[in-house]
Amino acid sequence: MISYKANYKDVTTVDFNKTKDALLIIDQTKIPNELVMLELDTPEEVYEAIKNLRVRGAPAIGDSAAIGIAVIANKFNCQNDHYDEFLSEFTKVKNYLASSRPTAVNLFWALDCMAEVVKNNSDKTVPEIKAALIKKAEQIRTDDIEMSRAIGEHGLALFKDGDGILTHCNAGELATVKYGTALAPIHLGREKGYNFKVYSDETRPLLQGARLTAFELFEDGIDVTVMCDNMASRAMKEGKINAVIVGADRIAANGDVCNKIGTSGVAILAKHYGIPFYVAAPTSTIDMATASGNDIPIEERNPDEVTEMHYVKRMAPVGVNVYNPAFDVTDAELVTGIITELGVAYPPYSKSLSEIMKKKTEQ
Repeated sequence: MISYKANYKDVTTVDFNKTKDALLIIDQTKIPNELVMLELDTPEEVYEAIKNLRVRGAPAIGDSAAIGIAVIANKFNCQNDHYDEFLSEFTKVKNYLASSRPTAVNLFWALDCMAEVVKNNSDKTVPEIKAALIKKAEQIRTDDIEMSRAIGEHGLALFKDGDGILTHCNAGELATVKYGTALAPIHLGREKGYNFKVYSDETRPLLQGARLTAFELFEDGIDVTVMCDNMASRAMKEGKINAVIVGADRIAANGDVCNKIGTSGVAILAKHYGIPFYVAAPTSTIDMATASGNDIPIEERNPDEVTEMHYVKRMAPVGVNVYNPAFDVTDAELVTGIITELGVAYPPYSKSLSEIMKKKTEQ
């Protein structure tokens, strides 16, 4: 793994370094204190980056998995006509990378897309399959940018200039390649002259809101205020918040939304205060094979993230029990609308999401 420092305006979250045949990512564990780029080209390096949140955010994880497995496969030492050997090696790496995080459906979606390329080119030589994988990975990354801008356009129509907008976790450029999902309307709005006032929940315990959302919005010249997660109710009651917009790691067929821990609490508060609660996500995050949020596996992470990470000294007794789920599920009845690249879905979601996914297959 090679690392080097860079300027935020000169790089993107996920990229493909063709010269070095490597996956290139921003190491998000270093933000906001420094911006470090990582060049990854082994299964272990890509797995570690996804597992340990060096790259995070559902779309960015998918982009990284696609480029990563293309880079790794490109180094397989298989003979030109040994398809079975190539497939066996590819499948091993695919399954290994898929085990890095259990919740974000984009990870599995991207790896399945790459596996489909291998399957559909079984009659080709190994070099031709490698080239097809690289082409597909680049397409997934390009599609991500176009998807994010489309989400931004659809989402921007739901807000007014001057709105106060609350967001939780990070669903911006650092979670995609450009624009983001939940932050796409905000970045796009700045380009078009809108002046939003954004409130960013710090998002305990990993502080994605304080470290990442605040960082990228501040870098883009957007008015952003960081607040502790437990201050959202106060801000809503004071009338500072006109709308809430968050991302998603998986959306079930009934409209239940799995997102960073704390999201469901924000949705409950928004419902109480009569504030619209929007979810922004690409169609690749919609999992029609998952009936409801009850069927989504919730990752539980290391207790140290709660008791020690980001502290100079430990902040809880040694040996105390720690509950650290990475995600929660927001019930569909709390969601005002789900913004996708193909439009906005409204209740009943079992119908509207089905229609959007049908539109996707017809493209």
